[in-house]
Amino acid sequence: MHRTPVHPFHLEHGAKMVDFAGWEMPLTYRIELEEGGAYGGVHAEHKQVRESGGFFDVSHMGRVSIKGRHARRLVEKLVSRRISDMEPKQCRYALVLNQDGGVKDDVLVYRLADDDFLLVVNAANREKLLGHFEVVKESIDGAVVKIEDRTFKTAMVAIQGPNVMEVVSKFSKEIPSLKRYRFTEKNLFVMKLIVSRTGYTGEDGVEVILPAGSVKMALNLLMKDLGKPGEATVKPAGLGARDTLRLEAGMALYGHELGEDIPALASGLGFAMTIDKDEDERGEPYVGMEAVKRLRDAGGPERTLVGLFVEGKRTARPHCPVVTTAGDEIGEVTSGCVSPTLERCIAMAYVHRDHAAEGTALRVRTEKGELEAAIAPMPFYKPGK
Repeated sequence: MHRTPVHPFHLEHGAKMVDFAGWEMPLTYRIELEEGGAYGGVHAEHKQVRESGGFFDVSHMGRVSIKGRHARRLVEKLVSRRISDMEPKQCRYALVLNQDGGVKDDVLVYRLADDDFLLVVNAANREKLLGHFEVVKESIDGAVVKIEDRTFKTAMVAIQGPNVMEVVSKFSKEIPSLKRYRFTEKNLFVMKLIVSRTGYTGEDGVEVILPAGSVKMALNLLMKDLGKPGEATVKPAGLGARDTLRLEAGMALYGHELGEDIPALASGLGFAMTIDKDEDERGEPYVGMEAVKRLRDAGGPERTLVGLFVEGKRTARPHCPVVTTAGDEIGEVTSGCVSPTLERCIAMAYVHRDHAAEGTALRVRTEKGELEAAIAPMPFYKPGK
């Protein structure tokens, strides 16, 4: 398994390490407190992010540089969202599709300059996408563009929570003034950082990309209050809390809500698709666009992604069938958990569009019997201002 540059930090703070997409990553932490007891576990780490601030190692995410005279044109062909009108220092969430309109990955596109882009991709899809990027590059005659995998040369961390900007303001006055989905490049001592106001928890915060060799120095600066973890504004959080946080926020996860066999149009991510991008004078038809158009013109996908409130204490697990009260199977669960914030079971599922109205009573079949459920609005959780 690969190890991120933050790996020693995880071990120092009692992390339970697991294999995630070929990377050894922290699932949860256990930090002994000076006053007795310990901090850690999915519930505590989740609450820490919602109430104050959490620190995540997301270095397993792929970071791919695309630069050169035809970089913009290549990125336009790769992703589902218009790129030509992005400004430098702007980020955009987008999808990479296959020819059938299914999702190869969901990505963040950073525009550093007119012909200089950085794509942040999911760990499990990095190698697949690198090959796909090269194939699409070859479709551009005489393409002058360099594709470089910078995953192992850099690290990436996320700091999320309502009190995070107060902590960040100790290092920079500029970063707290960033708009959402904007970023800045900062020189901090000998480190060059890319700091974006983005995240995957539903909370405010930043994601930081930095040289792999600078991680120890950066952690000493950014996480210095971890010396007394019981009093820290920002504490570490692992993959377990990251999943419950994103589910509360209604954010799709590749391999659950997104996949190559799931039509992109069914995912509720219409904002991330410029379906008629080729009609713009600088637009480029992206891979899968024609399939998306055909499905749209045919009336759209039969199933759509919805939220569920599930009654009782048992959680709905991925692939559990969703049925009507009459017992007709109409879909399946993609993700489910007990929401630490709402203190009730929630889930996401694909169901037939005729049964997707908010409040519709449904059932989830499990090995131990059926669970009562109802269509719920997403996101399940919205942060206070």
